[in-house]
Amino acid sequence: MTVLTADSWVATDLGDPTKVLQRRSVEVREPGPGEVRVKVAAFCVNLNDTDVVRGRYAILPLTPPFTPGMESVGVVESAGPGAEHLVGQRVMGIPVMAHGGFAQYAILDAATTQVLPAWLSDAEAAAVHYPYHLGWFALVERARIQPGETLLVHAAAGGNGSAAVQLGKALGATVIATAGGPEKVEFARSLGADVVIDYLDGGFADQVDEATFGHGVDVAYDTVGGTVTTETFRCMGIHGRHLLVGYSQDIANDGAPVTTAPAVYGNFSLYGVCLVYVDDPLGLRRTLGFNWPARSEGQHAHAKLLTMLRSGAIRTVVTEEISFDDLPAAMERQENRQTMGRVVVHVPQ
Repeated sequence: MTVLTADSWVATDLGDPTKVLQRRSVEVREPGPGEVRVKVAAFCVNLNDTDVVRGRYAILPLTPPFTPGMESVGVVESAGPGAEHLVGQRVMGIPVMAHGGFAQYAILDAATTQVLPAWLSDAEAAAVHYPYHLGWFALVERARIQPGETLLVHAAAGGNGSAAVQLGKALGATVIATAGGPEKVEFARSLGADVVIDYLDGGFADQVDEATFGHGVDVAYDTVGGTVTTETFRCMGIHGRHLLVGYSQDIANDGAPVTTAPAVYGNFSLYGVCLVYVDDPLGLRRTLGFNWPARSEGQHAHAKLLTMLRSGAIRTVVTEEISFDDLPAAMERQENRQTMGRVVVHVPQ
């Protein structure tokens, strides 16, 4: 049997990606049941990948050497049992165990894959999965946001935030966005946010209170955690839904304790959000205790999102397209909050 090798970025140790990532030729195995092997065309730079490389992403502890990368876009060139129908299709999806995507070939979990239309370029397709599927799951499926409600989006100039702003507007909400610095404030405003607050000016809760005439917000989209989460508690209106989508600040350098008392006395709800599509949600719950949505729900969301993209109701936010060589430097810039929207990496063919 011919062994397939792929040019890959490999974490040789845990630490700074610019120091521990090395280009290596890595063997890529055959896909197993429910898996596909993809010839990767593009992927996005994600903060979660940096956290994995630094060894501070507790839910995905990996021992070097390993290839990071938790999303891929490319053409399926082989498939394991149960996924043969995907051979030849261009798809986006999550690599098995959420790593292995920083390579010319990757093994994807077929349950996470979504087929891509020809009218989306590889760069555009790479900017769809996490920001828009995550945003749809959070805003539509979890928060059940309604037209006329007020949505607060943190880190609105980032990859996930820029999608949440657009989805909120497309779903009929009034959007209040927070961003850091004048350039990011203008960027968030260009995405359609009704009110944009520069949190570097010294917090945001008082300005949210003013913008809502004291009522607070109906939904908060919070990917930051730490003191941002605790300050957001002050922004929530009665019957509000605070979406806990991530905790990047906790992992990095904040870690402010979060207690449930504000939700009790404020009569608002805390909604956890974790998106991975799976074939057997009940089996996953029984074995790991996680509640993740079914592949069928992902296909439904994908159809809705493609319709919105095709009509122009939302758009992908690709601000940079870089070469495979430039990946570690881009990860460093993203970690230092020097990027906006989605940074897409093109993989050599």
